[in-house]
Amino acid sequence: MKSLKKSVSSVRPLRAQLFHLTSPIFFETLLLMLTGATDVFMLGRFSDDAVAASGVVNQLVFLICLVYMITTLGTSVLCAQYLGAKQQKNVSQVIGVSLLLNLIMGLVVSAGMYYFAPQLLHMMGLKENLFDYALPYMGLVGGSSVFLAVVMTLGAILRSHNKAYYPMWVAFIINVINVVGNYWLIFGHGGFPRLGIVGAGISTMACRFVAVVLLTYILFTRVAVVPPLRYFKPFPWDKIKNLLIVGLPAAGENLSYDLSQLVITYCTVLLGAASLTARTYIMHIVMFSYVFAIAIGHGASITIGHLVGRARNRAAFSLEKYSIRWALAVSLVMSLLTAIFGKQIFGLLSANPEVIRLGILVLWVDVVLEIGRAVNITAVNSLIASGDVLFPFWTGVIVMWGVATLLSYVLGVWLEWGLVGIWLAMALDELIRAAVFEHRWHSRKWQNKAFTR
Repeated sequence: MKSLKKSVSSVRPLRAQLFHLTSPIFFETLLLMLTGATDVFMLGRFSDDAVAASGVVNQLVFLICLVYMITTLGTSVLCAQYLGAKQQKNVSQVIGVSLLLNLIMGLVVSAGMYYFAPQLLHMMGLKENLFDYALPYMGLVGGSSVFLAVVMTLGAILRSHNKAYYPMWVAFIINVINVVGNYWLIFGHGGFPRLGIVGAGISTMACRFVAVVLLTYILFTRVAVVPPLRYFKPFPWDKIKNLLIVGLPAAGENLSYDLSQLVITYCTVLLGAASLTARTYIMHIVMFSYVFAIAIGHGASITIGHLVGRARNRAAFSLEKYSIRWALAVSLVMSLLTAIFGKQIFGLLSANPEVIRLGILVLWVDVVLEIGRAVNITAVNSLIASGDVLFPFWTGVIVMWGVATLLSYVLGVWLEWGLVGIWLAMALDELIRAAVFEHRWHSRKWQNKAFTR
């Protein structure tokens, strides 16, 4: 009886720590989603073609972000485990190495997205009538992705130090800047010219730069010191190795998902402009259904990383199950509310009857999809935090491509079920992966994979 009481009392502080992290991560994620959604919704008042073009460009940008996630995901896991094990020198080395790597990668990728924008958009099968919208937007948003690379790394470092409220406040500031910038530059208010989609791109670029400045200042004045040069003589190549051991398969799982979504976007292009526009709106609407799952997944990842660093595997096991329950409950409620009010939501976004009809139907299918997605987000974050990074990667490659991608073409294009068929394929993919990942966690094969041993 005493041991049971002790176990319960030890779990309660962990749950409090989890929600202490989850709350600011939730609001940060929500604000960042609002930044992207603001572009879409405000561009919708400018032109449906601009919305469709921005959707294709942002799909490419999300794909490129996975290059940066190689370092970012490794940074989050290693910092969390080293902090849990109280290995401060290792923490400082990871901070320095990860910032340097993502800065270099960001410069290379940004240059590539700027100079090869036409080729990349042609590869996506973009219609010629959308090129005038997509090309300048791609140059601005893709060409400034180096700022995004640094922001992602800084945010990961701060969250791993349990300072998630700093990225949250920065996200709030840039969200305000983005709304004002869009209002001025898209529609030509405040003495600025009416720039349309170019204005949205300029506003996004400015927001990223402001975020870099603020997060850099916060990290090195309030949370950590600038890593001393002596920590890098000799250069800590083992930290780069560990970053890649974690980051490559972890980012690979995300890369598999985004490449799969890229092919699904191409399938949607084949269905016509109405389906592409509806999909762009839907992708931004449903984000609000799984934003809490993202937040609690990241919070669980950091907390589980600290626990694994302290060799508290039993507590880590229990915390993942607790996180899953919350992620499922909130995602299900939010997706149901979104489906119930789908007609009103789409009525505010588009005047195209076909776009509205498709949107309402797909939002009901998405209720099923969000059940699987909530489990996947939380379980994958937990497995990666423990050091079990290869299993999510291989599972993602096999199931995403064998189910979501293949069946999207079969159901959506070949059988002519359209956008509803595509969403059914994606829902089945999420549910299968959810079952596999939970089985993996309950098998406890993730234990003894920590980097602090």
